[in-house]
Amino acid sequence: MKGPDTAVELNIPEIIHNYGQPMPLSQLIASLPIHPSKTSFIYRLMRILTHNGFFQHHNAIENEQEVKYELTYSSRLLIKDHPISMKSLSEFPFFPRFFKSWWEISTWFTNEDPSLFHSKNNMSFWDYVSHDPKFNHIFNDCMKTISLFTSSEVIEKCMSIKVFKGLESLVDVGGGTGTMAKVIAKSFPQLKCIVFDLPHVVANLQGTKNFEYVSGDMFEAIPSADCIMLKNVLHDWSEEESIKILDKCKQAIPSHGKVVIIEIVMEHKPEDETAIGGEQYLFDMIMMTFAGKERSEKEWANLILSAGFNNYKITPTSGLLSIIEVYP
Repeated sequence: MKGPDTAVELNIPEIIHNYGQPMPLSQLIASLPIHPSKTSFIYRLMRILTHNGFFQHHNAIENEQEVKYELTYSSRLLIKDHPISMKSLSEFPFFPRFFKSWWEISTWFTNEDPSLFHSKNNMSFWDYVSHDPKFNHIFNDCMKTISLFTSSEVIEKCMSIKVFKGLESLVDVGGGTGTMAKVIAKSFPQLKCIVFDLPHVVANLQGTKNFEYVSGDMFEAIPSADCIMLKNVLHDWSEEESIKILDKCKQAIPSHGKVVIIEIVMEHKPEDETAIGGEQYLFDMIMMTFAGKERSEKEWANLILSAGFNNYKITPTSGLLSIIEVYP
């Protein structure tokens, strides 16, 4: 059911938040961009969302127009300015072009289209994102939120195993708007950090003293640095394309450098074994949208060695991700 997603699309959490106090249904309806013939349906939507704990109601009397609504912990997380806002995480999976791709899964199994998204939209996910500013914004915000949730476990592990010891520069390839790289730059001030992504991703973004944005294409060339980081990048791509990316990474680092891959390692137990569950398999299914996959340690080893690297080390974090240090 798309109840919470519908509430987000109609901006209901934001409207109630901005009202500043419990909001009468009549005022809420007047604030919504809905057709007059649909006003009576808002009460029914709010009723089930309240029942599920998404909103809280007051003054529940016979006159439904006087019922007042306020946010709960769950709906506060969907306010765009909340420190750990999950608004984009609720919008991205239900974006029509993405969501409807899954309607084609049985058809996709019978044809040669490279991905589910391509099967539905006749273009790759990445081509579509580059041409749709709204979806590009939602996708980048979603990646930012995921990085915020995973950054602490990644940074903690990087510190404990001294991932960046002796290194002076880092390029975060496919780093989006720079959420993870900003945390790294703050945690490891000796590193000069570059976020490297496509022009439409990093356009108009401003860097700081030891942090900057550079636009380009990772399939063509990657800026040189002691360390190249790939966080949740290679799982979006096929083996052939991933090898091409790793080859460009290898060309960009010196002999004493390394590539740091931060991704799921399938069936590799994290420090907290309760975190593994079925999430790895779910993420692997989602990667069908992009023509990518989540990889086992054996698959990572084959990929890394096929790209010309000599050695690697895998260290699990306390969550789903592992840190894979790759050496030339």
